[in-house]
Amino acid sequence: MSGHSKFANIKHKKEKNDAAKGKIFTIIGREIAVAVKEGGPDPNNNYKLAQIISKAKANNMPNDTIERGIKKASGDANSANYEYCTYEGYGPSGTAIIVKCLTDNKNRTAADVRNAFTKGSGSVGTQGCVSYMFDEKGQILIDKEECDMAADDLMMEALDAGAEDFNEEDDSFEITTSPEDFDAVNNALKELGIKMASAEVTMIPQTYVTLTEEADLNNIQRIFDLLDESDDVQEVYHNFREE
Repeated sequence: MSGHSKFANIKHKKEKNDAAKGKIFTIIGREIAVAVKEGGPDPNNNYKLAQIISKAKANNMPNDTIERGIKKASGDANSANYEYCTYEGYGPSGTAIIVKCLTDNKNRTAADVRNAFTKGSGSVGTQGCVSYMFDEKGQILIDKEECDMAADDLMMEALDAGAEDFNEEDDSFEITTSPEDFDAVNNALKELGIKMASAEVTMIPQTYVTLTEEADLNNIQRIFDLLDESDDVQEVYHNFREE
């Protein structure tokens, strides 16, 4: 963990999200619609919906917007049928990239994703070609400047709630959980008044690839920018880091 600030990446991602809130809300709205159709409108009985609501709140989506989305999805049987799909591939110098999408047109989405990889000198691979390099984990990041609790006390609270691991960085604390225990740990920290910079179930790379060549850095940013332009793309996971 040392020498690599996950919090810096989160801050960059969040700043980007703040500049495109409308798109983020559209993406989360689709996720809410799918979750409601699959498991019903009650988050107490719909684990996936509860997770998406937590994600929505972490992105500062207003409660009334969330409630309207749930109500609309539960009462509109004729709304667009979205489905999840995942693409895996390689960026410059063998960096691993996973792209999770939610779409009503798989052909359009596949073309968009392939175009992004191609223009960034990457390539789309087969299912499973890079996902084995990642672990699905709950990840909670806390800005040290926003946390009044001592590191040891925070670690004990997190572990008691079911966390798997606790790491201290220069600027942040990182708490990891199993996907199943994420909600319990997240809720326990919320009850303690802990302010979280990021809290989500994500794909954490087992190892990282450091890019130093300007051409490689430009190409991987090109891939990310083009993927970001697609409303079908929900999440992009990668093992790239800049030196």
